[in-house]
Amino acid sequence: MFDLPGSWVWDFWFADDGDQYHLFFLYASRALHDPDARHYRASIGHAISTDLVEWTQVADALVRSDAPAFDDLATWTGSVVRHPDGTWFMFYTGSSLAPNGKNVQRIGYATSSDAERWFKTGEPILEAAGPWYETLDSGDWQDEAFRDPWVFADPEGNGWHMLITARAPHGPINGRGVIGHAWSADLREWELRPPLSVPTVHGFGQLEVTQVEVIDGRPVLIFSCLDEHAMESRRGQAGGTWAVPAQSLTGPFDIDAAYPLTDESLYVGRLLQRRSDGQWLLFAFRHADEHGAFLGGIIDPMPVAWEGDRLVVQGA
Repeated sequence: MFDLPGSWVWDFWFADDGDQYHLFFLYASRALHDPDARHYRASIGHAISTDLVEWTQVADALVRSDAPAFDDLATWTGSVVRHPDGTWFMFYTGSSLAPNGKNVQRIGYATSSDAERWFKTGEPILEAAGPWYETLDSGDWQDEAFRDPWVFADPEGNGWHMLITARAPHGPINGRGVIGHAWSADLREWELRPPLSVPTVHGFGQLEVTQVEVIDGRPVLIFSCLDEHAMESRRGQAGGTWAVPAQSLTGPFDIDAAYPLTDESLYVGRLLQRRSDGQWLLFAFRHADEHGAFLGGIIDPMPVAWEGDRLVVQGA
């Protein structure tokens, strides 16, 4: 497990440079006392490993910017990819406060030549906008949800795609969570596109920390959402991380088909293929103990495999 004695550790993502695995993670000091306060004090830490079990913490990747900036409140979840020219790109969520005290989320990026020292571009590249995405003006949600960029190369070689935690401006309040979508030819300039899913009465208020992968020849989408943010028809399923079988990495995704991959004791599931043997693994952070108290800390990897039409954690 990866944990820090003086800090809460939660959302995370990986990069593989072919020699070492890089773990990027959100963390905040336990001196805040209230774990809910961690969100507005989050920095992006960095650790490295050769075996995905033993990790060595290295210098932090990113911290919030000085005000005024789109990330002057906190730097939140993202993803890392490598451009064909060798440049590493970290796409991340920048959070800032609106005049009414709610937070607004936008997406920016930083670059690196070695995946260790990162330099921000300084300005957001994407933000929520109509007609496809709900903004703060609706007043229907606690924030302007537009975060957790997951970036991957187009399977046909046509640029890059970004999946985004976003909300549609219509539909039931707790069912408006959609898979936001943007496209780029070069990772620098991005075009906002319609979402790859639709609001549904069997859906979720937010589809957090999305990821798509092809596992043993079959595409799958995963995301996270707690019971309290789901539609009534989902209550009691106690899913933390959810899975959706898909036809392709770019959808469209049938959120009604989502099923729990983990319960709520684990959150923000991430899939990663181990280089040594090709085994797909699921990581997650410890969300809560038996009394509902926040824990944090990233668990050791668990193997996953298909059983029929469902991806499952083996041995669970």
